[in-house]
Amino acid sequence: MQPILGNLRVSASTGNLRRNPLYLIAFLIFFVYAANKLADYVIGDDMNGLAYVALTVIVGASTVAMLNNWRNGLYLFLTWLLFEDLARKYLGNNMAIYFGKDFLVAIVYMAFFIAWRDKKVATFRFPFRVPLLLFVWFGIMQVFNPAATSIFYGLMGFKLYFYYIPLMFVGYALIDSEKDLRRLFAISLGLAAVISALGIAQAILGHTFLNPAHPAADIKDLSQLYRVAPISGVIIYRPTSVFVSDGRFSAYLMLALLIAIGFAGYLVLRSRRGRLQAFAGLVLVIGAVALTGSRGALIWGVFNAVAASAAFFWGAPWRQGEAMRIVRTVQRVLLGTTVAVVILLFTFPDALLDRFTFYNETLSLDSPSSELVYRARDYPLQNFLAAFDAPRWPYGYGLGTASLGTQYVARIMHAAPMGVGVESGYGEIVLELGIVGLVLWLVLSFSIVFSTWKIVKKMRGSPLFPLAFVIFWYSFMVLVPLTYNGLNTYQNFVMNAYLWLLIGVLYRLPTLKLMAQASGESAGASIRQIPTGTH
Repeated sequence: MQPILGNLRVSASTGNLRRNPLYLIAFLIFFVYAANKLADYVIGDDMNGLAYVALTVIVGASTVAMLNNWRNGLYLFLTWLLFEDLARKYLGNNMAIYFGKDFLVAIVYMAFFIAWRDKKVATFRFPFRVPLLLFVWFGIMQVFNPAATSIFYGLMGFKLYFYYIPLMFVGYALIDSEKDLRRLFAISLGLAAVISALGIAQAILGHTFLNPAHPAADIKDLSQLYRVAPISGVIIYRPTSVFVSDGRFSAYLMLALLIAIGFAGYLVLRSRRGRLQAFAGLVLVIGAVALTGSRGALIWGVFNAVAASAAFFWGAPWRQGEAMRIVRTVQRVLLGTTVAVVILLFTFPDALLDRFTFYNETLSLDSPSSELVYRARDYPLQNFLAAFDAPRWPYGYGLGTASLGTQYVARIMHAAPMGVGVESGYGEIVLELGIVGLVLWLVLSFSIVFSTWKIVKKMRGSPLFPLAFVIFWYSFMVLVPLTYNGLNTYQNFVMNAYLWLLIGVLYRLPTLKLMAQASGESAGASIRQIPTGTH
């Protein structure tokens, strides 16, 4: 990343810090004010105040960096996105921090728009634009649904559903070369490795690690959740890592595992550089999945790993004799899983065995306390059908009325609680948007799935295939089965932002020219071009 002040480049409309004295004067005024406030906090031993000053400085510096370079700004946004909850936990669940990511991504959009206006970025026409525009149009109409007790429910719902969609265009323009592609996945996997390592430590040490002694009432129960095995009585802790809830951490691990598997598969086919770091990150993510205590994370993790492995065999460049590399990739995934389990077994046997006991007693079909069939089939179906018991199911109660964060709208904006909601994602869409909204969602979801699958087929036989498949698979998982189970996965800001960003990256892959490898970086194979018809 270029130094912010050493290489500051902005458009003519914003001026230049080194040449315009007004910017220098404004900077000095801000510096004096910040120094005075900092001194007050130090004298008063106000650690929260110091933290707010630090966050303000970070946001200010990030804003300048984003306006200077939207590409670097995107990575700053992603880092803030992943670690925002950590600040919220220690600063009393302050809602100003919660909206920090929305401010930062708005700056990314602004900088990207300026670059687009100056014709400095690539753009594309996505094939599912008609279903998407219809769903957005219908969602805007539902903001003004008369059944909603406050328009703020609709505004919140609009943000949850649609605010990160422009990241699709940012992701497409971000990738100009394999270097850009490798950078995106290397940074994403690096952040995932750190978050996974912290989650592993917290699973072992308990909720007192990485959580404040006195968390805010809204998030206290989310960060101190323990589960009890129904037969043995073993008690396990559900870690949250840097997030405010265990559910958000376990959902993120699904994304992290797919990134790790896809990136490792790409590196095996394309480059020796970075393989060790990628497989180390894969081991950490697998270890976190094993210790998370979430049955959903474990089942979906195994399911996604099997699906990716099978797809890699199908999409391997057989004609170039590269199939053995895919075999090695699968072998290394299995080896990484074995290594992660063995390390945990010898270092922290109780932490691992207690969780496996819990998994076995609640998931094994021969266990008298198994919940597998009920949680996987009966419970989601019951909740979906329960949505049709509401009198307004044909036309809904309005966008956002059954979404995440309704408690904050009721508390902060003094809106009357809606009192509607089910734990099925499709059921929540029915309650918010009516049956027409659900139909539009299904049309949009399958339009995205089918169009992204076409890209995957084009990438078959290319070293980029592993990345293309995991992006397609992640999109399918978020939009279809996980949304059927609960809308909170799609509305999870981390999952949502990565969804649209990676869709844009996927559409860029067919036009990406494979760059020549530097000597010593080659994986031992000749340079291959993407199959005919992908350019």
